[in-house]
Amino acid sequence: MTQRAYNFTPGPSMLPLPVLRRIQEEWLDYNGMGASVIEISHLIPEFKALLFETEDLLRELLEAPANYKIAFIHGGGQMQFALVPLNLIALKPARKALYVETGLFATRAIAEGGKHATVEVIASSQDTNFDRIPAIDPAALDPAASYLHITTNNTVVGTQWRDFPRTGGLPLVGDLTSELLSRPIDVSRFGLLYAGAQKNLGVSGIAVIVVREDLLAHGSPMLPKMLNYTQLVRDRSLSNTVNTFAIYVANLMLKWVKASGGVRAMEANNQEKARLLYELLGRHEGFYHLHAQPGHRSAMNVTFRLNTPELEAAFIAEARAEGLYALKGHHEFGGIRASIYNAMPLEGVRALIDFSETFVRRHG
Repeated sequence: MTQRAYNFTPGPSMLPLPVLRRIQEEWLDYNGMGASVIEISHLIPEFKALLFETEDLLRELLEAPANYKIAFIHGGGQMQFALVPLNLIALKPARKALYVETGLFATRAIAEGGKHATVEVIASSQDTNFDRIPAIDPAALDPAASYLHITTNNTVVGTQWRDFPRTGGLPLVGDLTSELLSRPIDVSRFGLLYAGAQKNLGVSGIAVIVVREDLLAHGSPMLPKMLNYTQLVRDRSLSNTVNTFAIYVANLMLKWVKASGGVRAMEANNQEKARLLYELLGRHEGFYHLHAQPGHRSAMNVTFRLNTPELEAAFIAEARAEGLYALKGHHEFGGIRASIYNAMPLEGVRALIDFSETFVRRHG
């Protein structure tokens, strides 16, 4: 096998080597069936057992209460930007939704929500280029709204909510795409949380929703079956041919998290990786310039800049030559971004730190 790089891509993210090896071993013959998991029917007992086990594993690892339902959905996290208002906006007659704007994907969620609801942005950090999580004025939590939407980790700019807003009876909706399973989350604080699978749950193409059951059955009667949370929950994700491979990989990822000590072990490892990397960048603050303010920095996506675009290009190219892959920042934001999701080992972050120290000596 060619030497594997340390893959800092923001998504589809790297997968743990044991998971990749298991996929490789079973690729031609899933579960002794003589067929690949991408060739079998989603309706046979063997696949249903896999799907329902995956749902149960996610519930266990999230410690989700019994009154929360889980469904896997085509389309990834961004499709939920429309599905959330389509399914929840009729909770209140005003058909109003509140949003907090903290980065690119929060902005996209606001734009999509505005097609289906009256949207009010009650807090934003746009004025400082999204370098922090803005404070919410409790008076802005309009009880006539159907929900409040937040993006809990902002992949592009590298900020993260430390705690989540207390909303009283107003349902809190969270986009957890880039941090699901990276730290313990009190699911009961949310009415609905959702996440694309391609960060900590496997491969791209699907999303998962975890929704409190009293929020179901509020979608329009005209809502298509495949966009209807209530129908998808009722059918246990089998409203049509589900992405069998994505479910299979999610199952393996959940088993890997559990075998590695669960979500709390993931959090401890992620916090140590982030601490070491932020410490290194802070030691050379005149050379490396962190974007996010202290106290708002993400443990999943570390974003920073160098003094010139040419220096950044050299950093990315030289890092790639050292087996450190995909450190270029988002194309709309620039700079450098190291995504250190669950599967990134501590050794990978240490390799990046060693390279970054050498790069300072060479170019500083």
